[in-house]
Amino acid sequence: MADLSGLSDEALAVFAFAAYHRLATGQKILSVVRKDGAGHRASAAATDELDGRGLVRAEEREIVFTPAGEEALERVVAAIRSARKT
Repeated sequence: MADLSGLSDEALAVFAFAAYHRLATGQKILSVVRKDGAGHRASAAATDELDGRGLVRAEEREIVFTPAGEEALERVVAAIRSARKT
C-alpha cells in the first residue's frame, strides 16, 4: 500500500486534481497534465516529491501515475466518497 503520510499539500493537490477528474468522469485516471500550454502547471516541487516517492513518473507535459500512485489515487477517491457518509 502506497504511503501518503508526510506529503506536502502541493503534492496532495496533484491527487485532488486527479480525484476530481475521476469523480467527474467515472473513468480511471492514469495521468494528469503537468503543463497545459495556457500557463497552468503543477508545482515542480510537488511533482519532484511524488516522483521521489515512486507515486508518479514526471514527463514533460504529463504526470503519469505509477501502479502505486494509481492505488493511492483510488484510496483518495474512496476517502472523499466516505466523507459524505458522516
